[in-house]
Formats: sequence, C-alpha cells, structure tokens
Amino acid sequence: MVSTHLAAGGNLGPNDSRFSGGDVSDIRHYIKLGPLGEAFAAQERHVLLIDEIDKADLEFPNDLLRELDEMRFTIIETKEEIAAKHRPVVLITSNNEKELPDAFLRRCIFYFIEFPDVALMRKIIDVHHPHLDAKLLDQVLIKFYWLREQNELRKKPSTAELVDWITALLCSGISIEKVEQHIPFVGALLKKEQDIDALTQYDAKGGRHPKSWQDLGPRDNQ
Repeated sequence: MVSTHLAAGGNLGPNDSRFSGGDVSDIRHYIKLGPLGEAFAAQERHVLLIDEIDKADLEFPNDLLRELDEMRFTIIETKEEIAAKHRPVVLITSNNEKELPDAFLRRCIFYFIEFPDVALMRKIIDVHHPHLDAKLLDQVLIKFYWLREQNELRKKPSTAELVDWITALLCSGISIEKVEQHIPFVGALLKKEQDIDALTQYDAKGGRHPKSWQDLGPRDNQ
C-alpha cells in the first residue's frame, strides 16, 4: 500500500519529512518482497509454505495460481519482473472451511492429514509443555478426546485449544483431583456459547465425565 501511494504522488521531494528524511526519489527503497518473491529470487531452491489458504480472500487462490504456473510476477510500481531462478517446493494447507477453485485444485497433489491420535498428541504436548506430570497429562487427554467425541458440539476443540488449556491449568495451580472430577476452564477448550451450554446441560442432568481411558471408546482406549 505504501509503494502504491508513493507511485501515485507527484509532489514528493527527494527528502520528504513524512518519511523521516529518507530518500524517496527511488521507489525501490520502499518495496519489500514477500515470501513468494523471496522464494523466486533466491539463489537456491526453497520450500514455500502457504498456510490455511481457505481463510484467504475468495480470489486469492486464482491470483496465486498464475504466479505458481508461470513462476514469475511483475512489481507494478517499478515494472520489474521477478522470475524464479529455481522452482520452489510449494506446500499449501487448508482446513476445508470453504471450497477452493477447481482450476487450483487440479494442480495440487492432495495429502489428507488425520487428527493426531493419542500417541502423537503426547509428543506434541511435550514440545509445548515438557516434563508435564504424567497423571495430569492423562487426565487432560482423556477429557479432551471425550469432548471431541460429543456430537452435540458445533466446534470440537483442536490441538491449539488443548495446549492453551494445559497452560491455564498450570498457571492456576489446580489439582489433578479437580481435573479428574470435571473440566475446569472449559472456555479454553470450547469457543462456542452453544457448546458450553450443551456441556452445562449435560452436567445438570447428572452426566459423568470420564476419569480413565477405560471410560472412553475402543478407539482411544489406552
């Protein structure tokens, strides 16, 4: 946006005060390549990650498709073309929250990543919370996977929510016994008011929370 504004302005002197005395006579000083441009301009082959493309603007996949097809793009303000010296390896992630254009999908090789099982989740938690008490780890995982099995929930808790929930438990100093009895700080796990209400109604009807792996189904039974 800054570079477009400068290109349109016709009355800026070489040392305009709005830019802290910097020399604005050459617009190239105010253009910075993004990750895609850096990958194209690199002297060695890069791996480029485009994360959660389904959250981008509707036209973004189509706009990106052209650059990835041609492996080049032009900086409008300077008319400079950036062409890839080495075709990068492009990894694109999507949570499938909205449909992507067919033309874009045809050029992708799909790999579906399943939600982490208990064994893998233990490793993930160990990265964020190393040396976590084994009993506490068991209890948070039991409660977490039990919640994910509840069909009434509109938004099941994800790995990020689990990591944040453990942080809240550790900061509060709550005992393992209390985590066994119920789900404290449930707002760290459930982000929809309807989901919290559903759990509250479950508790009000005398519903029991699992305390051991045996209380869960065979899929998660340890």
